[in-house]
Amino acid sequence: ISPPVIVPPPNPPPPPPAVVPSPPTPPLPPSYHYPPYTPPGRGGGGGPPSPPPPVVVGPTPPPPAAACPIDALKLGLCLDVLGGLVHVGIGNPVENMCCPVIGGLLEVEAAICLCTTIRLRLLNVNVFLPLALQVLVTCGLNPPPGFVCPPL
Repeated sequence: ISPPVIVPPPNPPPPPPAVVPSPPTPPLPPSYHYPPYTPPGRGGGGGPPSPPPPVVVGPTPPPPAAACPIDALKLGLCLDVLGGLVHVGIGNPVENMCCPVIGGLLEVEAAICLCTTIRLRLLNVNVFLPLALQVLVTCGLNPPPGFVCPPL
């Protein structure tokens, strides 16, 4: 007979970790499921989208007051020629004194400039306007038909 063999006992398993209960979670607020907000008149009613509002155009502003884009003093020399105050001995005084000043202007602009200068020099518009319009013709500009000086 053989002596008994003693087998050491196996390592006992480690004890399980202590389970600490977690604190209770607060309840969630009730959830409500609403559809997204759509402002009135922007569709969302299931039908076709409404047409855009009409564009309202205000009244057109009045045209700007007529103004002379050139120096009235230079044009005043031209009127002096018309009135016989300045005598130029060589060539046509209107072409020499007036045409370079009003060159490049539109007919209406040139006519308004002449009216402005006549008034600034306190001359009689009824007397000088026909002469001034003749200056336009001499300088190759056609005065507007029936042109009268605009009121101040």
